[in-house]
Parts: sequence; C-alpha cells; structure tokens
Amino acid sequence: MFGYSNLEDFKSKAGYDIDGIWYPRVTKIVDIKSKPALYFFYGEMDNFRAGEEVKRQSASEGTLIHETIEDIMIGNSPEIDPKIKPSVDAFLKFMEEKNIQVDKDFVEKRLVNFDDRYAGTLDAVALIDGKFGILDIKTSQAIYRDYNLQTSAYMAALEKDFKNLQTRWILRIDQNRICQKCKAILREKGGRRKIKNNGSKSRQCEHEWSEVRGIVELKEFPYWQEDFKAFLGAKRLWEWENEDWLKKADYFIN
Repeated sequence: MFGYSNLEDFKSKAGYDIDGIWYPRVTKIVDIKSKPALYFFYGEMDNFRAGEEVKRQSASEGTLIHETIEDIMIGNSPEIDPKIKPSVDAFLKFMEEKNIQVDKDFVEKRLVNFDDRYAGTLDAVALIDGKFGILDIKTSQAIYRDYNLQTSAYMAALEKDFKNLQTRWILRIDQNRICQKCKAILREKGGRRKIKNNGSKSRQCEHEWSEVRGIVELKEFPYWQEDFKAFLGAKRLWEWENEDWLKKADYFIN
C-alpha cells in the first residue's frame, strides 16, 4: 500500500467521486504499465532526486501549455506566458491550417464508463479532415504507445453517446531550438537541456541555436478496440496491486 497516507488520500489521488460513487482514474490505471522511456530518463540523471525535480518542473510547464490551449479551445483569450508562446503560436497556426473544430462542451470533460467502472477527463472531441473523434493533447518529447491505452478508454466511455465517433488523435505540442550549422536539436524543459545530435559532425559542432520554435505533431489511431482490451488488462492488474486500498473503499462490493 506504498504511496498513500490513508484511504482519503488514495481515493483523491487515484480516482473520482461521481454522484456518490468512487471510480478509479484512467491515468492512474495506465500508470501500472512499465515505461521504458522513463527508466532511460532516470538513467541519464545524476540521481533519483534530480530526476524527480526535472519531472516536477516539466509537468508544471506542460500543465501551463495544456491549460492555455484548453482555454483557447473554449473561446477565451488568455494571456500567453512568454515561455510557452512558441508552442501556443504553433498550435494556433496548426488549428487554422487544418480547420480543426472543437466542441466547447467537451473540452476537459469528465467521462464515466459505468459498465467497466472507471472515469477519466477528456481533453476534447474534434472534427479533423472530415472525421469526428477524440483529441488528446500531450507535451512530451515523443508520442508513446502508452497513450493508446488512455485514449481507448475514452473511446469506450463515449461510444454509446456518440454513434458517429470514428477515431482518435494524439496532438503533441512542444518547442525546441535547431542548430543553424548542423541541424542538431536542443530541447529545454524542466530546467534540463538535452541535445539530439544529427550525426557525428553534430557532436563536434560549436552550435549556433535558433530562436525557440513551436512544434506540433498530430497522429491518428483509428483502431482502438484491441488497445481497450489491453487497458482492461492493465485495469485488472492495477486492481490487484491496490487490492487493500480498494477493499477499504468498498470498491469490490459496489
């Protein structure tokens, strides 16, 4: 029962109370899966504490981008923090070029799957290239396969309400600098500078970095049913791992 101080702490961090019934949270369930990229990240750090600090700062910066973009999607005009302006500008340009239409009522929308007993918070539903689906926003350095588990859970929770739900997308928003000489890429996030070299010549280059540029990457994942089976498998493992807390929460008898 490591990681939680008491039952209320567990329930608040691991789920949502909806209409008097507690449901485990999608993102907590997915956390049960191993994450090789995260292990590699910690391996690059001086120690675990340093890795945790970079993660904390990165999460804060990512949340700022996330919240700003969601504010824009519901029709507001928030003040843009200069630190994230390249990311936000790239997003706005991409939205205009792709003519992405978002349902304001389903931005940061709480979802419940009553049959499979879980809840989550959806970023948005959108119309893109004539297709209607869910849009999940990430501020990571890559699009990881793990995201398919999370989005498949949202698809399953929404499919009864939206018979025309066709697909899902991951929209990755980031920013970096590029070397004017060798095209190496510098990513600065969480107080950490990471250079992705472009071959052996890049490693010997005296880099001349560009201004910060925004990055937008959109990937579609239309086939979600097999991913959802994997999500339910992860959910069962998560229930096994947290069995003591779940018994205290009367989860198994609801």
